[in-house]
Amino acid sequence: MIAAHPSTGRSPRFRRATAQGFTLLEMIVVLVIIGLIMGLVGPRLFGQADKAKVQTAETQVKMLKGALETMRLDTGRYPTQEEGLASLVEQPADAKLAQRWKGPYLEDGVPQDPWGNAYQYAPKSTGTHAFALYSLGADGKNGGDGYDADVGMLPQQ
Repeated sequence: MIAAHPSTGRSPRFRRATAQGFTLLEMIVVLVIIGLIMGLVGPRLFGQADKAKVQTAETQVKMLKGALETMRLDTGRYPTQEEGLASLVEQPADAKLAQRWKGPYLEDGVPQDPWGNAYQYAPKSTGTHAFALYSLGADGKNGGDGYDADVGMLPQQ
């Protein structure tokens, strides 16, 4: 025979399962705490993401500059305004130039800037470089401040 539990008078086989879980109030408190933490930490994380995009644009400009310099060594000139950066991945239509072209100079095609816009190229001297090559920044417009500022080898104004 099974002995009864001293406090309940029932046998252990018939113990009542107590309901376990969180109350609605506890859940609301946890959600409020999570919201407060995200309110403090979130802006810092987004700021880091914007900073990383600027650094990515700077790195891609350097990579594109290297590809343009390599193309110039092979063909004897930089692409024209009409040819643009596409000439880094597509053989020129000019037969004489096509013979010297050793591309494609970019493995995966011409990238877009981190904000999804095309890089700007112009075969005009920037003072220290033979061409202008830049991203329009987060706003996609010329000029700007902070994360909206243009990034790269900018044309002289």
